[in-house]
Amino acid sequence: MEPNYRRCLSCRQVGPKKQFWRIVRLFPSGQVQLDEGMGRSAYICPNPNCLSTAQKKNRLGRALRASVPEALYQTLWQRLASSNEIQKTN
Repeated sequence: MEPNYRRCLSCRQVGPKKQFWRIVRLFPSGQVQLDEGMGRSAYICPNPNCLSTAQKKNRLGRALRASVPEALYQTLWQRLASSNEIQKTN
């Protein structure tokens, strides 16, 4: 089976879907959340440069056509920090 490819909205890198974080604007509520649900999606690399650029330039908000809550960015930064800690221990 052929893998699904996606593109990071910040650095424009293309890769397998599992390589990226998925942010979703749910239909019909318009609520923005991570990883699950049906609706408009955007993908971002799990690295600090992509996340800071996306936050600074509101790339998630423009891609999803919705306002992205600050709490979502905080969750992404926490997820990034925890993944970096796991990589350091291995």
